[in-house]
Amino acid sequence: MSGIYIHIPFCKQACHYCDFHFSTSIKKKGELVNMLCRELVLRKDELSSARLETIYFGGGTPSLLSAQELAEIFETIENNFEVSPDAEITLEANPDDLSDKSLKMLADSPVNRLSIGVQSFFEKDLKLMNRAHNAQEAWNSLKMAKQYFDNISIDLIYGIPGQSNEEWKQNLAKALELNIPHISSYALTVEPRTALEKFIEKGKVKPVDDEQYREQFDILLETLKSNGFEHYEFSNFGKAGYHSRNNMAYWMGKPYLGIGPSAHSFDGKSRKWIVSNNTLYIKSLEKDQIPQETEELSLTDQYNEFVMTRLRTKYGVKLSDLEEKFGHEYSRHFLENAQEFIKDDLLEEQNGTFHITQKGKFLSDGIASELFFID
Repeated sequence: MSGIYIHIPFCKQACHYCDFHFSTSIKKKGELVNMLCRELVLRKDELSSARLETIYFGGGTPSLLSAQELAEIFETIENNFEVSPDAEITLEANPDDLSDKSLKMLADSPVNRLSIGVQSFFEKDLKLMNRAHNAQEAWNSLKMAKQYFDNISIDLIYGIPGQSNEEWKQNLAKALELNIPHISSYALTVEPRTALEKFIEKGKVKPVDDEQYREQFDILLETLKSNGFEHYEFSNFGKAGYHSRNNMAYWMGKPYLGIGPSAHSFDGKSRKWIVSNNTLYIKSLEKDQIPQETEELSLTDQYNEFVMTRLRTKYGVKLSDLEEKFGHEYSRHFLENAQEFIKDDLLEEQNGTFHITQKGKFLSDGIASELFFID
């Protein structure tokens, strides 16, 4: 199984919390799409698997693509890759971009899954985050999208300064009312050099509260579990048949090709990433040059990444997998260091497989880092 991630580095405006690579000027959008297609052709032989099982348009804001631009990308993929007949093809969209016309266009394309960046159904939250849509647009876009797509995911953010637990419950209730089958939910993170960080430093916005994070995470788990969702990865919840194959491929260490400025690629033993600069990207591709860097992962790097990603999923870490992939020294290290977390009811072991417990879920990344192997 392999996949392609395509980064569309354009947004209408900058969200205050976002540190992804994007531009608010779309002057070079057509030119950049041409270079995305050129990169796809130049890198078509990099994937070890001959068949694509997932294609994911992320950003930025992929819903800014025109029908012609989207068709150009799909034509390039179809001419250079073998795509599985049942491939999951996801496009991230903002509510303010979704009209009846645009949804019909997407439904007529190979896209079969929408990931809609709602973030909140409350106006004050959206204004604080500087989202381009309002609360009514969020609600209306989902109602319209359901007329064209069955497989829909929405993003919701918890831990927003000033967001009460009751408001968080109402956000979840609205998603449930619309019968959305997949929810990706993230804690609001204060990233360096973002507007949100500056607002907090200047006292314009209250600092993010750790206790609020935990309480709202617990509400998230309880609410979605009681409504038929499986918590299959730390930030992802899906009903049966609606788990994101793209997300799981990433967390299970499957190879993928990242196309576009700032996109990352992974083949199991090395990671590549494209320059985060639209102009440099275009100029390099015009010369048929890939502006990227490569990091070769040592066996220890691969082990640490395996532990980090698998512990975030419902599958956990199998001791036999560690032994087979990395050898006895690494599996013994994991087993010995896991005992402390088992005693504290943060990890549990069953038939040689280790999972994060309910108590430990909010601490999963910290637990994983304590299990890392340090050369």
